[in-house]
Amino acid sequence: MHNPGTATPERFAAQERFAEGAQFIGGRLTKGTSGRTHAVVDPASGEEVFTYELAGVEDVDAAVAAARAAFPGWSSATPGDRSDALHRFAAVLADRAEDFARAESLQCGKPLKLTREFDVPGTIDNTAFFAGAARHLQGQSAGEYSGDHTSYVRREPIGVVGSIAPWNYPLQMAAWKILPAIAAGNTIVLKPAEITPLTSLLFAQAATDAGIPDGVINIVTGTGKEAGERLVGHPDVAMTSFTGSTAVGKRVAEIATATVKRLHLELGGKAPFVVFDDADLEAAVNGAVAGALINTGQDCTAATRAYVQRPLYEAFVERTAALMESVRLGDPFAAGTDLGPLISHVQRDRVAGFIDRARGYARVVAGGEAPGGELAKGAYYKPTLVADAAQDSEIVQSEIFGPVLVVLPFDSDDDGIRLANDTPYGLAASAWSRDVYRANRATREIKAGCVWVNDHIPIISEMPHGGYKASGFGKDMSSYSFEEYTQIKHVMFDNTAVVRKDWHRTIFGDR
Repeated sequence: MHNPGTATPERFAAQERFAEGAQFIGGRLTKGTSGRTHAVVDPASGEEVFTYELAGVEDVDAAVAAARAAFPGWSSATPGDRSDALHRFAAVLADRAEDFARAESLQCGKPLKLTREFDVPGTIDNTAFFAGAARHLQGQSAGEYSGDHTSYVRREPIGVVGSIAPWNYPLQMAAWKILPAIAAGNTIVLKPAEITPLTSLLFAQAATDAGIPDGVINIVTGTGKEAGERLVGHPDVAMTSFTGSTAVGKRVAEIATATVKRLHLELGGKAPFVVFDDADLEAAVNGAVAGALINTGQDCTAATRAYVQRPLYEAFVERTAALMESVRLGDPFAAGTDLGPLISHVQRDRVAGFIDRARGYARVVAGGEAPGGELAKGAYYKPTLVADAAQDSEIVQSEIFGPVLVVLPFDSDDDGIRLANDTPYGLAASAWSRDVYRANRATREIKAGCVWVNDHIPIISEMPHGGYKASGFGKDMSSYSFEEYTQIKHVMFDNTAVVRKDWHRTIFGDR
């Protein structure tokens, strides 16, 4: 194991970079007005790396006002103009890729190789995708559906969008919310998690440097209770997009209902990983470990429940435990690190609580503890495999959000699919089989927004991401996401250019 490093300027000089404040309103950094400060902590070392003034209600109001003022100009820009601006934005992001990677690793504890190879390139690709999508804000031409009248459909931007992003993928989640909204001609106020604001602020600054007008993108960094609830309930915000837990999502929906806002919710997950008895066992084991441990398990789509058909069950448990034991925990900035810390000591203790309670009803096969030595200073937890839990147990039904995989056996294909569907969630799943008919049945009958076959976790900009059931509704990425941020208008022309007296008689009768 590697020793964790410390928060040195070589990693990312946050205090210096954001000396003017952690609010980005109307094209410039400002300090929050709540009267309270908050510290960003490096989860690998426990050291504070950035202290800033939190946003208050006044900051949210100022950001919404800036977005509202920018809306007429941005929404009336041609699709080509918005596309050109987003292409410039993608180029600026590419030039600053290392800056983003280091900031994301510092505030989240992600291995630098993950932010360099996944988070940042994915964000740049997403920006390039929506640069193209901006030119395809299409309505629908139509014909004469009612006598001498011609109808057509317009797609129009909605207005000011208020979005709330989580701490597990701060950069990517900011991009997933900002890009489709502004590509469609909306303006936006984004509230990142107060513990991970750095890359959202860098993202907004890069957009401004690329020529996107002031006020189109605004960032308010404050608590959910104060800044978040004000943003969701603000009367000048036309749409709310939220990513986070199902419990908080319900609160967001409750607040948004008062002003009849459009809602986009990407909520919790408990992804099943279904291994049929004809699967390639080695591929499934490798897929399970990668799928369960991505981002230290802090991923709504991470593999959390492995259902393995009984002939492969014991071998799967044994091989998965052995592979987990080989995973290297350590300094996120060290080249040999496979797994970084959890986001905080609070989250580590929450994960440990799940495992400690599970010992009373299940078998902890690998991990199940925090490492000692120098790593104990950070929020590290060993990759953990739990076997033989009951389907209705807490560890199977509840979202843990840590490096934990639970393995259960099943007998028939019917049982495997039934168990996969037996939680409130439906964000993602995977099925492992060499039989195309068997795999096709699983993709059809598993209730989730994404079902991978013989893989788990990859995403692409061209395809949608979003859930079923308690995992929320609405899509991120893809053209489906683009359409989420538009409203449809029916336009109807009377082609005769004469007074329609027959309509008058229908309504008023003869006069």
